[in-house]
Amino acid sequence: MQTEINKALATLKAGGIILYPTDTIWGLGCDATNTEAVAKIYLIKKRVDSNALISLVADKNQLQEHTTVSIQQAENCLPTTIIYQQVCGLTSNLLGGNKSAAIRIVQDDFCKQLIQIFGKAIVSTSANISGNQAPKQFSEISDEIKKNVDYIVNLRQNELRSTPSTILMINEDGSIKKIR
Repeated sequence: MQTEINKALATLKAGGIILYPTDTIWGLGCDATNTEAVAKIYLIKKRVDSNALISLVADKNQLQEHTTVSIQQAENCLPTTIIYQQVCGLTSNLLGGNKSAAIRIVQDDFCKQLIQIFGKAIVSTSANISGNQAPKQFSEISDEIKKNVDYIVNLRQNELRSTPSTILMINEDGSIKKIR
């Protein structure tokens, strides 16, 4: 696993795109602070950039770098993706109109180690062309997606990974709304 972390890390540091297994699905990822890399993901997916993407962080400390929401409130929702209001520290093309962003504290060991070593949030979006069904396993990822990434992580390619995360939104008043 360390070899794959090192290769993915080098790709992220160079502003590249990785295709990798997350705790929920196979995802396309990049440095969540790199505007050009995020724009490349939108192009690969053929997705309009007004549809925000999810970012992954390794732990509560990294989450606190991006939001002022009570960490206890966020912990009550793990391992769910949460849309936070007034996020900072991520590239603007990841944010919604009100500076909101979807962030998940990752549970997967590979992702957690990669993000901890990288020291920044990374993007996680399903490895499919926008509008198409998300692949249930690596073999279902289109060649078009595979040829447009800079590195494909060579881990868990035979596993079934078909459940996208639940998405909740924490409103400014503290109330929680289920999105997906």
